[in-house]
Amino acid sequence: MEANHVVCPACGAKNRIPAARLTDDPNCGRCGQPLLSGRPVDLDDARFDAVVQGSDLPVLVDFWAPWCGPCRAMAPQFEQAAQQLQGRALLIKVNSDDNPRLATRFGIRSIPTLVRLDGGLEVTRRAGALPLAQIVALAS
Repeated sequence: MEANHVVCPACGAKNRIPAARLTDDPNCGRCGQPLLSGRPVDLDDARFDAVVQGSDLPVLVDFWAPWCGPCRAMAPQFEQAAQQLQGRALLIKVNSDDNPRLATRFGIRSIPTLVRLDGGLEVTRRAGALPLAQIVALAS
């Protein structure tokens, strides 16, 4: 049986989930928190690498800031994409103002910027607010 590893964003535990159960709202074996809730996960400098590099699913990161109008305008579409992609991709939000090391490491020059990672490595990126269909396509 094929399984995927997903790191719990709450406690950092690595969980092994059978592929057929990824869409069944799995919870962390250590802390009981939802692993793939269908909502974007807020991460910071301290937890980012463990979650991204330890998860087998594709990861789509939204670098944003609370003062950014286009970021706020795109937020509902990013939420909807997380629901549509539940169990198939992990959607993460990183506040670039609160996490400048990550923003610098990824060379974020404008926000919002979406970065697709596979196995912790950048595959592609898009700057600017995107509609739902393009967010889903980027993460798939």
